[in-house]
Amino acid sequence: WFCFFLRVINAGKSTHNEDQASCEVLFVKKKAGGSNSTPNKNSSTKRRSSLPNGEGLQLKDNSDTDGINLCYWSLFDGHAGSGAAVVASKLLQHHILEQLQEIVDILRNTAILPPTCLGEEPDNPSTNSRTLTRAASLRGGVGAPGSPSTPPTRFFTEKKIPHECLVIGAIESAFKEMDLQIERERTVYNISGGCTALVVVYLLGKLYVANAGDSRAIIIRNGEVIPMSSEFTPETERQRLQYLGYMQPHLLGNEFTHLEFPRRVQRKEVGKRMLYRDFNMTGWAYKTIEEDDLKFPLIYGEGKKARVMATIGVTRGLGDHDLKVHDSNIYIKPFLSSSPEVRVYDLLQYEHGPDDVLILATDGLWDVLLNEEVAEAVTNFLPNCDPDDPHRYTLVAQDLVMRARGVLKDRGWRISNDRLGSGDDISVYVIPLIHGNKQ
Repeated sequence: WFCFFLRVINAGKSTHNEDQASCEVLFVKKKAGGSNSTPNKNSSTKRRSSLPNGEGLQLKDNSDTDGINLCYWSLFDGHAGSGAAVVASKLLQHHILEQLQEIVDILRNTAILPPTCLGEEPDNPSTNSRTLTRAASLRGGVGAPGSPSTPPTRFFTEKKIPHECLVIGAIESAFKEMDLQIERERTVYNISGGCTALVVVYLLGKLYVANAGDSRAIIIRNGEVIPMSSEFTPETERQRLQYLGYMQPHLLGNEFTHLEFPRRVQRKEVGKRMLYRDFNMTGWAYKTIEEDDLKFPLIYGEGKKARVMATIGVTRGLGDHDLKVHDSNIYIKPFLSSSPEVRVYDLLQYEHGPDDVLILATDGLWDVLLNEEVAEAVTNFLPNCDPDDPHRYTLVAQDLVMRARGVLKDRGWRISNDRLGSGDDISVYVIPLIHGNKQ
């Protein structure tokens, strides 16, 4: 797959880039003898695309019919150090591969729905002579199981689980395993801080976009923006965080309140009525202020300045197992989830042109550019490039980075309309979708 990646260390923010990335072609093969097999990057051969413009890396059909080819892209935005981002960029794809190895036989047979229980023999009513149990009677049985007088059982209607849900589950499980590995090995390997994670897996004609954090993915198709992720911040996940604080108040360390107020409550306001909202509310109501309401709010600030326990501005990602509230023994991690949101895009369902792309980028880009601004830049840039130029997608990535960084003026780095440029590391993938249709 011919894709383009560009990243910059921005504004002298760090000596080492806290943005990390990886891109691989992998082959999912069933585990031999139940043992874990090592991902083999060489088991899929690559060849030049035969597209009219001559560009692209594509997968050649593998002669081994026991597995499936996949493409993998990822972005990790580290904080409090680059350790977690570096480890995740090296290992997360192997966790995904390991999870997919468990179900590769099921995925290859798309004509049959996934079995509910692996290895279970179907019941044979004619040979089942068990007596009717209480459980069976609750299911609606009247006579002996299998007898003509036995009505249809209740509560046994099975859900039909599509194959793509197995892939989503495998990716979600892989994120969890990656986070657990960082927790186990953080001391031995000095894995610092945490990181957001944005991952794309191309498998069997579909793109699976998994996001945990505030990086973003969008598809630009015929000039239209199709969001493929949503940011997880203290504001977007307010209700989940508040609910956790409500259910497990010990996590708040007797220093924070799970309730939200428009501003910090002052002692002089005890006994007065003030606007607030709880985890079960999207609107606001008034409550009488009590002594407990004087505690520091679980979520403080708004926009990019919103923080969980006045400490961290993202609510999903990997790592951060040692992160505490300043000058306390209150751990932040219970409120930070490693679970990604996974969205699916069926490449075979649409016709794509050479200007249709998937954009992945860390928040260094999205902090200053809107989806529409990125789409406008891409749709204006690509048609003016030579269609046979293999570097045109690289130039697009370069253009997006420079639009976000801006130019140095008397009053600092500025972008269009004299707005402040990004002061963060910026990483951008530009992935042409037309190659997905040709896979």
